[in-house]
Amino acid sequence: MRELHALSATDMYALLERREVSSEELVRAHLERIESIDGRVRAFTEVFRARALDEARRADAERARGEQRGPLHGLPVSVKESLDMAGLAATMGVPSRRNLLAKSDAGVVQMLREAGAVILGRTNVSQFLIYHESRNPLFGQCANPFSLAHTPGGSSGGEAAALAAGMSPLGVGTDIGGSIRVPAHFTGIAGLKPGPDRWTNKGSNTSMPGQEAIRGQVGPMARTARDVAFFARALDPVRMSAIDGRVAPLAIGDPAAVDVGKLRVGVLADDAVFPISRGLRRAIDRAADALRARGAEVVPFAPAGVGEAIERFFAAMSADGGETIARALAGAEVDPVLKALERVARIPDHARKVLARGLSFVGEKRAGRLLSVIGERRVHELYVLVNEIRAYRFAFTAAMDEARLDAVLGAAHATPALPHGASKDFALAGAGSMLFNLLHFPAGVVPVTRVRRDEILRPKPKDRLERMAADVDRKSSGLPVGVQVAARPWREDVALALMLAIEGEVAGDEGFPRTPVMP
Repeated sequence: MRELHALSATDMYALLERREVSSEELVRAHLERIESIDGRVRAFTEVFRARALDEARRADAERARGEQRGPLHGLPVSVKESLDMAGLAATMGVPSRRNLLAKSDAGVVQMLREAGAVILGRTNVSQFLIYHESRNPLFGQCANPFSLAHTPGGSSGGEAAALAAGMSPLGVGTDIGGSIRVPAHFTGIAGLKPGPDRWTNKGSNTSMPGQEAIRGQVGPMARTARDVAFFARALDPVRMSAIDGRVAPLAIGDPAAVDVGKLRVGVLADDAVFPISRGLRRAIDRAADALRARGAEVVPFAPAGVGEAIERFFAAMSADGGETIARALAGAEVDPVLKALERVARIPDHARKVLARGLSFVGEKRAGRLLSVIGERRVHELYVLVNEIRAYRFAFTAAMDEARLDAVLGAAHATPALPHGASKDFALAGAGSMLFNLLHFPAGVVPVTRVRRDEILRPKPKDRLERMAADVDRKSSGLPVGVQVAARPWREDVALALMLAIEGEVAGDEGFPRTPVMP
């Protein structure tokens, strides 16, 4: 048998049910794995060794008495640091939050405990959950187990790194701009951003509380799509609805009941925002072939207005002019990436427009367009913006209706994993994920392949952002690559079914990114 930490979560659960392994043995195996390698990865901000072992022994005693608390009973899990846990601070890497101790568990943490899961610890994040790295002044820099010189992404990057390295079999992340899906893509694992409030967001902290034009969402992460599907359906929606009335008491559908052969999938490889790396293009082609092998119809899809939609994403996220973040960070040590973002958001309106025109004049049209839309908005302007976002959701769905599509296949990020520090001024590369945050569609990522040496060069870059992407690509040989699958609202089962179909076809490929990996 493989080492316990290397088993899938579903296999671990089967062994628990057959009494072939105890929860305590599983938890000890993961704690030992954390102790042996997390000094290099820095995925965990806290490890609950004593409490986890006590909870594992309790789960074993309950199982011995014939008591069953649910499909997570006795399984180890980890959770993102931004989720409330009673008596602890969800700092999000912000020093001023160290003494803000939570009075109760976040809704999803409460659900995990009630289901008998054993929480191993909490995992690292980007400061204030803003950018696609996981580094902050409190907990340091988290590394990618595939390459310690690269980031696992953010803001759920610590969670992704813990899973990819075999320090945890199941994880809980959050996602407002790709924060589950980009780390999954960067680290060769799987993850799902459900639609709004499919899992409870109660007690999930954000950098901009009250900003709901773009909704953040708690969701499941694991090494395989099979485990993500298992985890996504393991929490009782009726109980979650009782804890948090925004959650509908409706179960996520069983992906096994979805006939992939009857689905029509659109390929959105180029989103009109940022050209993707050669390795990602090959991964999307391979995933499309995998779906065709399962009987799905796969066609090109080029909806109008994607570029403008992404601009509205950034406009909504910066509508307070950076005031909320600036107040929280006053006098604190600030990560360089976040400092740059805050500085741009606080440029006076007139100066920002002049600078945007100047950038466009010298050929930096992407940067100029982005700079022209971010910044503070009056309440009336915000209302107009939110109405435009709402209208685009209808327009995108209408485009899918016209193309007779059930789902969309594409990239979560324009490049493979970034070298540490490279996310500065590179946020547009995550447009593929951000689109489905704006649309409020469920979307997941499944690993497909690794970058080949002949895929590390791009065509001649046209602007600074493409030069940054070319530098990322040059350093990407061997890194994992995932693809994104997005489905219509309330159809997490369709997204999961497609992820499972892709996984079933590509997992035997020579270049498939196998996890867990030893950094």
